[in-house]
Amino acid sequence: MSSHLVRNPGIPLDLEWVSKARVNLPAVKRRAETLKTRRSVKKQWQAAWLLRAVTCIDLTTLSGDDTATNVARLCFKAQNPVRPDLLESMGMADKGITTGAVCVYSSRVPDAVGTLTNIDSKVPVASVAAGFPAGNTTHQGVQCTKMSDSNQQRLEEIESAVASGATEIDIVISRAFVLEGKWQALYSEVQAMRKACGDAHLKTIIATGELGSLTNVYKASLVSMMAGSDFVKTSTGKESVNATFPVALVMVRSVRDYFQQTGHKVGFKPAGGIRSAKDALTWLSLMKEELGDDWTHPNLFRIGASSLLGDIERQLFHFVTGRYAAHHEMAMA
Repeated sequence: MSSHLVRNPGIPLDLEWVSKARVNLPAVKRRAETLKTRRSVKKQWQAAWLLRAVTCIDLTTLSGDDTATNVARLCFKAQNPVRPDLLESMGMADKGITTGAVCVYSSRVPDAVGTLTNIDSKVPVASVAAGFPAGNTTHQGVQCTKMSDSNQQRLEEIESAVASGATEIDIVISRAFVLEGKWQALYSEVQAMRKACGDAHLKTIIATGELGSLTNVYKASLVSMMAGSDFVKTSTGKESVNATFPVALVMVRSVRDYFQQTGHKVGFKPAGGIRSAKDALTWLSLMKEELGDDWTHPNLFRIGASSLLGDIERQLFHFVTGRYAAHHEMAMA
């Protein structure tokens, strides 16, 4: 979990590396198309992979009507993501299976931390911050006219979430820096947010659907890692285009390139639109094939999702019983 993550110290901004980066779009599309056509794992191997996927989920609620009650419910589900009788049947009851984290708005961090403390859970709390989801903030009721005001407010939101007990922070970058090629500005922004996180781990959302090109996706990922991001994340889940395999492939290749050049391992988190157990298996396959087995564990791979867990649990129910569960037989995920 979070405590097992090794921090990425970052490196000085290498503009030459960034400027030379190019993405071969046809090659990326061909590779991405092969992912869903490959034969999936079956039977007990599929069940094992699905349990691994459970441990990599950042169980998320980011709704305008979030309350202390539904955040508490989320935390209980994160601690007990699969029915105990199903785990018992699979011989996994004593393995301490939980989700990778719970992810909430910064204002709900105290609710999540309090609930998890009360049930003696070690599930980490992740908080979105820094003007999520647009990366824009307001100052005294209107949009900031001074960049320093905007930046300060975003940093204060991070610091507040950490002070409330969040151990992972999901921040969003300023898309304009990428679209305008202002790589030094992006580097400085992420570096400042990394500093504001303190000991909390930084996941940087680059909002792939709003960056214009796959080359920009690669460069934004690379600069974010240079600035010290511990994870790079596809999207907020609020954009019109979220986690897709072409952009994911580009991002995981940037993670691989960064590791080969620096020796520092950075995690990857797809988010938005991932709802089925079959999709979870495909994402795990992508990580294993492109980055290796280390990146199929929660210290280096997370899936941001709210409804995915329910489908995984239904598939595990089918594996154990040979039939699909009726609606009333499954706790809400």
